[in-house]
Amino acid sequence: MVVAAAPQPATALQHAMPRIRLRRPFFSRSVHDVAPDLIGATLLIDGVGGRIAELEAYHHTDAAAHSFRGMTERNAVMFGPPGYAYVYRSYGIHWCLNFVCELEGSASAVLVRAIEPLEGLAKMRRRRSLADERLLCSGPGRLAQALAVTHAHNGLALDRLPFELYARDETPEITTGIRIGITKAAELPWRYGIKGSKFLSKPLKED
Repeated sequence: MVVAAAPQPATALQHAMPRIRLRRPFFSRSVHDVAPDLIGATLLIDGVGGRIAELEAYHHTDAAAHSFRGMTERNAVMFGPPGYAYVYRSYGIHWCLNFVCELEGSASAVLVRAIEPLEGLAKMRRRRSLADERLLCSGPGRLAQALAVTHAHNGLALDRLPFELYARDETPEITTGIRIGITKAAELPWRYGIKGSKFLSKPLKED
């Protein structure tokens, strides 16, 4: 007699994860179109991640962008084709994950500031040495630590492993506000987030 295996419980991400994989051409548009379209999308790195809750856009004409003064060894990935990861260390402490956007040479990108953790929470908690899921990925440095992002990810294609990006299955209510932790072009409302989300790095003014 053949005994059927007991069905395995679905993970939170299997319940929520859209099925449409985002490919590099998705990122070949204006950074201001890509950023809001990524809110609610799913980001996984080596199977760990969740729903993108907050992003900031940086355009090459923007004085706060790393590319504003031209190409350097540090920011060279920004000047390449879209759909690649740009990873840098902030203040010599935290890694920050960005997605290169627009046509090659534009040197524009979005900074991933926060996600709602859905998959691999045990790994995130070990890496962050805390249990509160609200604090696991609420900020670019925390997110990078939780997802084990390092400079080794710099220049990797976003549509190949270890990255997985999936389009949202529904559009959340999105709000905007000024970017955080910058002094130049600080008045520009180029931070995008899920309205009212508890996973934002900081509340948006409209909340």
